[in-house]
Amino acid sequence: MSERSYDALVVGAGAAGLMAAITAGKRGLRVLVVDHASKVGKKILMSGGGRCNFTNTGTTPANYLSANPHFCKSALARYTPWQFIDLVERHRIAYHEKELGQLFCDESSKLIVRMLLDECTAGGVEVRTQCTIERVEHLDDGGFRLRTSQGSFAAPAVIVASGGLSIPSMGASGFGYALAKQFGHEVLPTRAGLVPLTLTGKHAERLQDLAGVSLPVEARCNGASFRNSMLVTHRGISGPSILQISSYWQPGDDLRLDLLPGTDADALLRNWQASRRDAELKTLLGEVLPKRFAQRLCEHWIASKPLRQYNAPELRGIADLLSSWPLVASGTEGYRTAEVTLGGVDTDGLSSSTMMSKHVPGLYFIGEVVDVTGWLGGYNFQWAWASGHAAGQALCG
Repeated sequence: MSERSYDALVVGAGAAGLMAAITAGKRGLRVLVVDHASKVGKKILMSGGGRCNFTNTGTTPANYLSANPHFCKSALARYTPWQFIDLVERHRIAYHEKELGQLFCDESSKLIVRMLLDECTAGGVEVRTQCTIERVEHLDDGGFRLRTSQGSFAAPAVIVASGGLSIPSMGASGFGYALAKQFGHEVLPTRAGLVPLTLTGKHAERLQDLAGVSLPVEARCNGASFRNSMLVTHRGISGPSILQISSYWQPGDDLRLDLLPGTDADALLRNWQASRRDAELKTLLGEVLPKRFAQRLCEHWIASKPLRQYNAPELRGIADLLSSWPLVASGTEGYRTAEVTLGGVDTDGLSSSTMMSKHVPGLYFIGEVVDVTGWLGGYNFQWAWASGHAAGQALCG
């Protein structure tokens, strides 16, 4: 089978890879996208409950974790959420803001994938699925050759958009990290991010039968805090606030939950003591927390009695517990359910403006494979669009 030549080869047909291919294709470059999966954009399709939280209007560099917090600034500044929104509107895809700047499709995430593929077609981009890469070779002329299950392809540039390790059932693998190491790049330790936390021991025993109970909390760990809902599960805790804080937490770290976010617990208790002296604490807590959760708190963490029986130090202690409840998590549910992978290709080896390797000209790394991880809420898609756009713009014709 004869070798086919292109201007650029993109490894991975996810959000970042397709955006890079579209950007390069629109510039008149001949681009091939290869992916080992059976269809493109699998994580796009499943995201946001099938509605795809495709960006966040409040995106700033502060919404990302990286060993170099400045690295993401250039790409994010040059491709904003409004540019992607413009693309969505040109394709007449209806969308809405759910909360906190999060934009979702009104109908289906399939429309975003269809839009990206239509843009690829318009740019003359070729996309091959079920195409497994067997080897990547660096040629004497500085170009690259991909040896794949569908033949050999050559180009002066390769863009690696192979994603991280999260959700292996979607085809996630460590391919991009191995490739980075092959070409002399450092890969920072990876771990699951935006992932439910697991409980063991007494916390698990005390909360297990409350699975399904949800309540607003502010989760705090290592200087980060997120206010949103928490969901008790059969294995531990989940919900947006927990997924967010999971990216900042590691086993052994102190995790605290404000169970009455936005409420002065001390003032509330003193008010109850003045106005509802004879009421039991668990009854009153059941008015501001889910009843079963309030009862469980009073069974194991707070001795419940009529409000008039508490002295001032006791009330202050209860207020402190309610506003800073210590929860000892044992671990996470891991890559199986993680939305993103923390860590990855060290940004020190990449240009922040082009995403190109500082070691190997013509080699680019974009999207989740890079050590840039966004918060929950459309930020990781915006990084995919922005980093893909940066690489697609940087390619030489």
